[in-house]
Amino acid sequence: MTATTLPPRLMGESISPSLKLKDILKTLPRECFRKNLVKAWTSVIVNVLMVALGYWAIAVSPWFLLPFAWIFTGTALTGFFVIGHDCGHRSFAKRRWVNDWVGHLAFLPLAYPFHAWRILHNRHHKHTNKMDVDNAWQPFRPEFYESLGTIKHWGYRLMRGRLWWLGSILHWAFLHFDWRQFEGRERQQVRLSVLTVVGFVAIAFPLLVVTAGVGGLVKFWLFPWLVYHFWMSTFTLVHHTDPQIPFTEPEVWNEVEAQLTGTVHCEYPAWVEFLCHHINVHVPHHLSTAIPSYNLRMAHNSLRQNWGPYLRESRFSWKLMKEITDQCHLYHPEDYYQSFQQFHQR
Repeated sequence: MTATTLPPRLMGESISPSLKLKDILKTLPRECFRKNLVKAWTSVIVNVLMVALGYWAIAVSPWFLLPFAWIFTGTALTGFFVIGHDCGHRSFAKRRWVNDWVGHLAFLPLAYPFHAWRILHNRHHKHTNKMDVDNAWQPFRPEFYESLGTIKHWGYRLMRGRLWWLGSILHWAFLHFDWRQFEGRERQQVRLSVLTVVGFVAIAFPLLVVTAGVGGLVKFWLFPWLVYHFWMSTFTLVHHTDPQIPFTEPEVWNEVEAQLTGTVHCEYPAWVEFLCHHINVHVPHHLSTAIPSYNLRMAHNSLRQNWGPYLRESRFSWKLMKEITDQCHLYHPEDYYQSFQQFHQR
C-alpha cells in the first residue's frame, strides 16, 4: 500500500495514554461540526439527478455500454447510502424525524433497513477494531477458523480473498432483517424499517417486472445494486484493514489509537469521491460522527496540520486490494494479521 504517513508504532512513537478524543476534536475548526441545510439538501438534489442520469443511461445504452451505465448508476446509488449514513449519525438535519425520514427514503432503493443499519453501525463506531466486538470486517481467530468445516473454510477464504466485494451482501442479508436480535425500543424501530423495505420491494419489484420483464429487474436494479455492494464492501474493508493496523483485545483497546491511527484515509478517483460525497475521508468521521460528509475534507486538512504523523493515507488501486486480500485474513496478537498460507504452513 502506498502511504503518505506511517502509523506511530512504525516510527517508534506512541500515543499518550492520557490523550482523549476531546483533545483532538478541540484542534478542529468549529465549522467542521456545523450543519448546513443548503449543502445537505443540495447533495440530495445532485444525488437524485445523478441516479436519474444513470437510469436514463441504462435505458438508452446499447448492450456493450451497459456495464459503464451500471457502474455509474451503482456508484450514484452509493451516494444515497452516504446521505442515509449522515442521517443515521444525525449529522444531516437538526431534527431527528427529518433524519429518520430522509434516511429511510435514501435506503429504500438499496432495500436496506435504515434503523437496523444505524444501530449496528453505531456499535462499530463505539468499538472500532476491538476484537470480538467490532462488527465490520473483523478477522476470525485462528482457533475459530480451524474449528469450521470445509465448506465454511472455503466461504471465509473467498470473502477475505478475491471475492471480498460480496462481503457487504452477506452483512446486509444476515444482520439487518432479524429484529429479534434487538431489544426494547430498538426492536420496534428495526421492525418498522424492515417492514418498510418489505413493503417497498413488494410494490416496486412486481411493477418493474410487469413493465420491463424479469430482464428489466436484472438490468435496472440487480446490476446497479451489485455495484453498490462492491463499493460498500471495498470502502468498509479499506477503512480499517491494513497489515499494520491491529484489531486489539478489549482489555488493552485504546479509543484514541483505534479511531485516529486505526482508520485509513483512502483517495478514490474524483468521480467516485464526488458521487459518494467524500465518505472515504474517513479519519475525521471516526473521531466524531457529528461531522457532516460535506465538512470531512475541511476536518481532514486540519488533522494533517495538527496530527499528521498519526494519520494513515492511501490511494485506491488493485495493488492495495491485492495486499489486503493476500495478507489480512486471520487475527494474530503480535503481527496483527496472519494469512491463510501462514496458518496452514504452521
